[in-house]
Amino acid sequence: MRIALVRRGYSATGGAEAYLRRLGNGLVEAGMEVVFYTSNDWPEAAWGYGEIRRISSKSPLAFAQQLRRMKKDVDCIFSLERILECDVYRAGDGVHQVWLQRRAKFEHRWRRWVRLLNPKCKQILNLERYTFHPDHTGVVIANSRMVQEEIWKFYHFPKERLVLIPNGFEGASPLSGDRMRIRQQYGFSAEETVILFTGTGWMRKGLRFAVNAVNALQGRARLLVAGRGPSRSYHSPHTVFAGPISQMTPLYAAADIFLLPTLYDPFSNACLEALSAGLPVITTDGNGFSEILENTELGDQVPIGDEKGLIRALMRWLPRQMRESTRQVRLDVARQFSMKENVRKTLEAIHLSLEMRKIVSRKGN
Repeated sequence: MRIALVRRGYSATGGAEAYLRRLGNGLVEAGMEVVFYTSNDWPEAAWGYGEIRRISSKSPLAFAQQLRRMKKDVDCIFSLERILECDVYRAGDGVHQVWLQRRAKFEHRWRRWVRLLNPKCKQILNLERYTFHPDHTGVVIANSRMVQEEIWKFYHFPKERLVLIPNGFEGASPLSGDRMRIRQQYGFSAEETVILFTGTGWMRKGLRFAVNAVNALQGRARLLVAGRGPSRSYHSPHTVFAGPISQMTPLYAAADIFLLPTLYDPFSNACLEALSAGLPVITTDGNGFSEILENTELGDQVPIGDEKGLIRALMRWLPRQMRESTRQVRLDVARQFSMKENVRKTLEAIHLSLEMRKIVSRKGN
């Protein structure tokens, strides 16, 4: 089968990009041929799973329109981008309407008005309405129950065509010297408790809540921030900024706790990666990943914006014995979210979309 993957834009540290590379690799290993439609900013060296076809566009709508005009000699169009038509859409970015509503609770009113007048914001909302229309998309994949329910609530996409497939991850093992090498690089001692935060879009990821919670610990732990953002706006004596990091495995090895107090995340890849490294994960109920934290040995879920809840969760995980005694549980649970299983279920969704296309074609005839 020849499958077209679609994704606009590129971030070297982005979770969507990391997942897409894993998916491309998994599809190729499963015997599929992959064609990748993307914008000009995706580096050639960052893709090794088939032909790249570039789309020159300056906006989400222009990208979608140009893609629709292009000849696509493929069996299935699998999009990770809101576009005008596809066989399968993986809603890895969640529901934009929900994110806008969530964001509005934590920002000044004038910012809301400016954003709503932004042409790009209007384009994304229009494309989202188009993508979640059953006449334009065969099957939609949600990576968490949270997103699945949001899609149904806002767009009433047919439930029988709305498939739940959590993210998958196959991580590289850290090298034996990674822990102390990274700690020395950023000025941490062997005994200090290091709390790791990673991601781009620090407002959405809730970095200010992370900084405030760690500050409240009064030196009992320090925060290591990986990713690109305005570090001066988050200055703290207990925070170290590592900048953009393309290879996160050594940082997970160096850390003791993973903290992501996000306002909205469909299913954070970084949380799954941290769990796979044995770290307890503290995140919010605005993160689809939190659905797997029912076992308290895995980490803690707190309400969005609840700094006191974050502090209590951090205090619970400060004792080294607490982390070490529950580490194996986290490693065992993380193995359930393998990329191999993700690809298997994704192929099932692709076959479902192709069967639906045949049914529609027969009805048309």
